[in-house]
Amino acid sequence: MRGAQSDVGALRTVVLKHARDAFRDAAAVHAAWRQLNYLGPPDVGRAAAECDRFAALIEAAGASILWLPADDATGLNSLYVRDASIATDRGVILCSMGKPARSTEPAAQARAFRTLGIPVIGAVTGSGTIEGGDVVWLDEGMLAVGRGYRTNDEGIRQLTEIVGHGVDVLVAHLPHWRGPADVFHLMSILSPIDRNLALVYSPLLPVPFRETLLARGFELVEVPDEEFESMGCNVLALGPRHAMMVAGNPETEQRMKAASVKVEVIKADEICRKGEGGPTCMTRPLVRA
Repeated sequence: MRGAQSDVGALRTVVLKHARDAFRDAAAVHAAWRQLNYLGPPDVGRAAAECDRFAALIEAAGASILWLPADDATGLNSLYVRDASIATDRGVILCSMGKPARSTEPAAQARAFRTLGIPVIGAVTGSGTIEGGDVVWLDEGMLAVGRGYRTNDEGIRQLTEIVGHGVDVLVAHLPHWRGPADVFHLMSILSPIDRNLALVYSPLLPVPFRETLLARGFELVEVPDEEFESMGCNVLALGPRHAMMVAGNPETEQRMKAASVKVEVIKADEICRKGEGGPTCMTRPLVRA
């Protein structure tokens, strides 16, 4: 899995789960969407069509897709595959979910990884919690981790032990924002786009962490206030300065283009907006060039 310790290299292999396998049918959606704090019930047919378009853009960028199967142990949120695992050059680390309703997802991914021949090198267990949306490779030797309601100190300690020597773990202490029930990860306010370029929402970015990004030579593209809630900051790097974002954030799109970023825009009302999980959430990159 060489190339896994990057969030900006050219995407070559990525794990996805199709909306039809995560959402299953209208009955499953209607039984769960309120409990999971979705903004509304996704339409399974429209979600499947959006997912097909999403996957087609990823393949057009040169990536191969590994599909996770349907699994009766998981629910709607298993669409957001990034959160249940973390990729390293040596293999995958299984997370331990801070959201109890998602607790079965790491084990489901582990079963699929065994079938796909993807090595698992460790897992966060016990009282530790960590979610992949809180974990970002700033470069091959530095892993940024958001300490918030989904990721705790013990989870960070275990992750640091598993990744081992040669990787510095930088902890960003996240704000309360809307509390434990809200969907809030480090990647809610940070999306790397190139080795020296990141999209950020600075009003919620921890000051020491923002200073570290600047000290490391990052140029910061700022998401405007009015586009933060519409997931303007949740942008997937398909490659260096090549990004995918959710439609409805025109100012953020223009600011990225001004920084020489090629931008792909997807309509994703059913797969992203209703569950508040963007393009980064829907992907578990495994190999980047």
